[in-house]
Amino acid sequence: METRQEEMRVQVSGFHGKHPEVWRFFCGFTFEMIQRGYSHYSVNAVFERIRWEIDSGGDGTTSFKLNNNYRAFYARRFMNIYPEHSGFFRTREQTSKDKSATNLPEITPAYYRSGGG
Repeated sequence: METRQEEMRVQVSGFHGKHPEVWRFFCGFTFEMIQRGYSHYSVNAVFERIRWEIDSGGDGTTSFKLNNNYRAFYARRFMNIYPEHSGFFRTREQTSKDKSATNLPEITPAYYRSGGG
């Protein structure tokens, strides 16, 4: 991979394949806000609510982590799949397309259990 954007796209695609429940939560919470009458909403708030739902009852270290880098990808995916809600999430230009890939592994719960690498 040459760019950071490509690198993150591969990471989020892998995560999405392993954790389809996140997409179900994402769509469910987003549609809930649309039904409440919101014309715009925060992808950050949706992600924090997903974290709340997923982490409830866990020990905070062994469950998967929801990477903040995925927010823009989930927001864009939602608006691509549901074009009638285009603009619901405000997005910016992805500057990662202009940056080199880091070639670093993603941080997982194991990283924290081992004391940081």
